[in-house]
Amino acid sequence: MNSFGAKLKSCRKDMSLSQRELGQKIGVAESTISLYESNKRFPDAETLQKISSLFNVSLDYLLGNVPRKKPVTSAGRGVRIPVLGRVVAGVPIEAVEEILDYEEITPEMAATGDYFALQVKGASMEPTLRDGDVVIVKKQSTVDSGDIAIVLVNGNDATVKEIKESPAGITLIGHNAAIYTPQFYSNKDIQNLPIQIIGKVVEMRRKF
Repeated sequence: MNSFGAKLKSCRKDMSLSQRELGQKIGVAESTISLYESNKRFPDAETLQKISSLFNVSLDYLLGNVPRKKPVTSAGRGVRIPVLGRVVAGVPIEAVEEILDYEEITPEMAATGDYFALQVKGASMEPTLRDGDVVIVKKQSTVDSGDIAIVLVNGNDATVKEIKESPAGITLIGHNAAIYTPQFYSNKDIQNLPIQIIGKVVEMRRKF
């Protein structure tokens, strides 16, 4: 299993992601993931870094023959971040501030910014995010169109949605259209409600 494609497939299956779900997380098409895994195409540097961060593996592992390191535990050098509260993937609810649990991220990730974690509740982001999943979030006030973000609606209601930007405003999109209809907010709404992006979802952790 020394090829990049084989390693990518192994990491994807370890996280119980479909090719479509992985593609959504790193911003490429499902067909592109298939090409990566069959070694018919190789990702650019930016996409490779996204893969490395998502699966918590080194670039050396993806590109070379070094073994895959086990996740850092609390006995090692991992950085603990709090799971601050539940965030509903559906109709926004008031954010809860108590600490529910702790997650660990690598020191390398921690060095790139401030991070926190939130627990998803609801089905509106399925199949990408399921009820009970924990998302690792990098604190930032802006994201790119197509990113999944934590958004405050009315100043204090937290929700997790995919962001689509346009000159007229932003649309919050749930991946389960049967549960959540896309909600558009004009630039005026963004100012008056307000609508505030508080972080970008960079990783999902699912427990069984």
